[in-house]
Amino acid sequence: MLGCVIHGREDLRVEELAAPVPGPGQALVAVRYGGVCGSDLHYWRHGGVGDFRLREPMLLGHEVVGTVVSYGDGASGPAVGTAVAVHPATPCGVCPECADGRRNVCRDTRYLGSAARFPHVQGGFAARIVVPAEQVRPLPAGLEPRRAALAEPLSVALHAVRRAGEVAGRHVLVTGAGPIGCLVVAAAKAAGAARVTVTDLLPEALEYARVAGADTLVRADDPQDAGWPAEVDVAVEASGVAAGLDACLRRVRRGGVVVQLGMLPPGQSPFAGNLVVSREIELRGAFRFDGEFDAALELLASEPAFDGLVSAVVPVRDAESAFTLAADRSRSCKVLLDFGP
Repeated sequence: MLGCVIHGREDLRVEELAAPVPGPGQALVAVRYGGVCGSDLHYWRHGGVGDFRLREPMLLGHEVVGTVVSYGDGASGPAVGTAVAVHPATPCGVCPECADGRRNVCRDTRYLGSAARFPHVQGGFAARIVVPAEQVRPLPAGLEPRRAALAEPLSVALHAVRRAGEVAGRHVLVTGAGPIGCLVVAAAKAAGAARVTVTDLLPEALEYARVAGADTLVRADDPQDAGWPAEVDVAVEASGVAAGLDACLRRVRRGGVVVQLGMLPPGQSPFAGNLVVSREIELRGAFRFDGEFDAALELLASEPAFDGLVSAVVPVRDAESAFTLAADRSRSCKVLLDFGP
């Protein structure tokens, strides 16, 4: 079977791999689609994500959907042949964070395609993978696998919006119109936001935000853009650059909430911290997700407009061209790898 393995910076290989066999408590899944995520691109271009650096070859991918092939001893779940999405996280269940109901920040979690621990957790970009059976979710009726491949990034967006608190009837600013930023737009709208303003440097990216439901599009590099709001109630920083965080802090109202969702570069990032004090702004982090995965599948099943965010489906044999396309935000939003039926 074919798998997409990163060996180091700019060293992505499609390799022939041995098919896995499910062990006790595991499910074997035949992968159909895998979404190329920003973290996958970071491993490819830079050899790491933030402080997580590659130390060995790693199978990439954590946004995967497919069908159940079989189960190992003692495992059960959706019937063999059922179309499923895979929740990529395996929290430890015993650390203080898990005990506190915050499994998404578990200090000993395993996450598909992550170099956060060593040996690395191998990912889902292969024709067949084994995962804990409890992480397999059947697709809701009417949800096609192609759209279901958005479940993981949409879960990230849903968690960020929940971290913001009540957004119903409020004006939300989203900085960054990449795939996650666009899905934050959709999540905010689903939560009842009255208005969503999105900023980005690229007009093509802003058009994808419009597809996701944005009300106002703003060129981030144009301070005179008429779309800039005087102030907003909530801001979600989804670009992963310090300038985006600075814009959020300067545009959110006094006593408002800013959620930092984009992963900032390693080391120190300058931002207008004095505004956090003088305006009593609440600055909150948002990392991954937990139970939002099931809510994401239900939302995807009910809203066909999400199809417009999938800009290309590329055979896994052409993985490097898929990564090149996904890295070019002027030409793509979400790019999927196709592992075949």
